[in-house]
Amino acid sequence: MPTRYIGDGYWEIASRQMSIVTRSEQERFKDAKITVIGCGGIGGETIEMLARMGIGELVLVDEDAFDLSNLNRQTLASIADLGLDKNAVAAEKVRLINPYVKVTSYNEHVDQSNIDKIIGDSDIVIDALDNVLTRVIVSRKAKEKGIPYIHGAIHGTLGQITVFLPNSEKSYEEMFNLPSLGKELNEETIDDLKNVTSGVPPVIGPTPNLIGCLEAMEAYKIITGVGKVTVAPKILTFDLLDLSSFFMDEL
Repeated sequence: MPTRYIGDGYWEIASRQMSIVTRSEQERFKDAKITVIGCGGIGGETIEMLARMGIGELVLVDEDAFDLSNLNRQTLASIADLGLDKNAVAAEKVRLINPYVKVTSYNEHVDQSNIDKIIGDSDIVIDALDNVLTRVIVSRKAKEKGIPYIHGAIHGTLGQITVFLPNSEKSYEEMFNLPSLGKELNEETIDDLKNVTSGVPPVIGPTPNLIGCLEAMEAYKIITGVGKVTVAPKILTFDLLDLSSFFMDEL
């Protein structure tokens, strides 16, 4: 690393945003730890924005490798990355963007057996997932640990984002009226949840990347205390084919 980036280099990276937050607010972000589950379309942009804004520590989780179909939207992917593990590529990109960020990465499928280890003592958990079953597992563990859970999802040109705080009046399962609500995650319930997500959804680049940026900003607001968080049951939705569709609703 060049000498000029040693010492106060972190604050040089963050300098352009320091009229938006105080130093003590940015210090909170610098000391915070965020887990991002999913390093693809939504997750790639979330991870990059968190690194550029100066998060202190990132835990990155993904079990997949990059392929050609990812190039239309996944900003961490390039031709040179095809076949490489997404979590490893994401970790290296973070180090290249902001060497002051501590990074841990897991090439694992998230389930009930490892979710406690993955979330650990994180300050926030961000959902950059593509299936409902894993979201239920993650949201339940986050609520159990008293950790804010940021949810984002897309379909084609449609996007949605909301935040479940430990004291939110509705859980993820309640808000979306899922078949697992109030049930143990046994084989039957898991099958029901798998049936909620089916097929490969359409997607175009700007949609997941916009959600990723919004998720990173919600995390920034939660940690620094600047601005209003989109707390469930409020939910921000949009359709990029209809710019008048950006709408804050309540479910």
